[in-house]
Amino acid sequence: MDAITGFCLTLRPRSLVIGDHQPPKLSTPKRTVSLLSLYKNQKSKTKLTLSSMTEPLQVSAFSTIGARNEESGTASAGLVGENDLLIVGPGVLGRLVAEKWRQEHPGCQVYGQTVTTDHHDELIKMGINPSLKGTKATQQYPYVIFCAPPSRTSDYPGDVREAALSWNGDGSFVFTSSSAPFDCFDNGQCNEDSPVVPIGRSPRTDVLLKAEKVVLESGGCALRLAGLYISFSDAASLAVAILKKKLRSRILLGCDNHPLSRQEVMDLVAKSGKFSKKFVAFTGTSDPLGKRLNNSKTREEIGWEPKYPSFAHFLGVSK
Repeated sequence: MDAITGFCLTLRPRSLVIGDHQPPKLSTPKRTVSLLSLYKNQKSKTKLTLSSMTEPLQVSAFSTIGARNEESGTASAGLVGENDLLIVGPGVLGRLVAEKWRQEHPGCQVYGQTVTTDHHDELIKMGINPSLKGTKATQQYPYVIFCAPPSRTSDYPGDVREAALSWNGDGSFVFTSSSAPFDCFDNGQCNEDSPVVPIGRSPRTDVLLKAEKVVLESGGCALRLAGLYISFSDAASLAVAILKKKLRSRILLGCDNHPLSRQEVMDLVAKSGKFSKKFVAFTGTSDPLGKRLNNSKTREEIGWEPKYPSFAHFLGVSK
């Protein structure tokens, strides 16, 4: 899975804003439900289907950097092209980024670095050239995006540093994170310039902030994505838009600017009629409150708007 996974939410019975907490616990059925999965596992036309790519991405073997085809802007066989992209952690988000990047740059090559070889066959079929983490790098790339979660490594900042070393500095380096570093709760307003959680308060945010520090010092951008506040498809389109801007050392935020209470989320889910399980009641009230996120600054700087302006629009129940 990619870096967005895990930015799930704990439901509470009062009208409170959703934040980046634990997966919601419903009294029935007796299992944990990730609200973020609503953005990718619906039985509707809005389901994200990665297999719908009409043409494969161009694949080539690793080699050293060399001359480019001046006429097309792509690399000759075995060489890195000016629009080639490395995706560290090509999960759900990374694969959508690959698809959208290919649409923007036909003929480019896309590479994907993974922790295991479990999904290499899938990546090859999608046209993503896979490599294994820890393999000695033989080249650098003009565009690099880091989408791997911190859950599968003992040195997340170190992994981000390795990814930064794979960037040649020409295009963009984007690190995808969560909105957890923002130090605002209890329905607090948050934007790109809001203060962050002090180092030492939370191991989770410590790891993310240390990784972001590596990114910013390398000249890359940190994109904080806000769980249920943005779909995978919109998160991918925002990431691609940022890559194309070639910005340096920015903190950017991905959300839909329409915060909801937990009760409102479940009311919309019930209203949509897209899910067979029925929500009955909340089971706890002791979790921290959420955040009201707004990314107007990011939208203006990037020139981006989401396809789904709200969770209600995504479910198809907006007025």
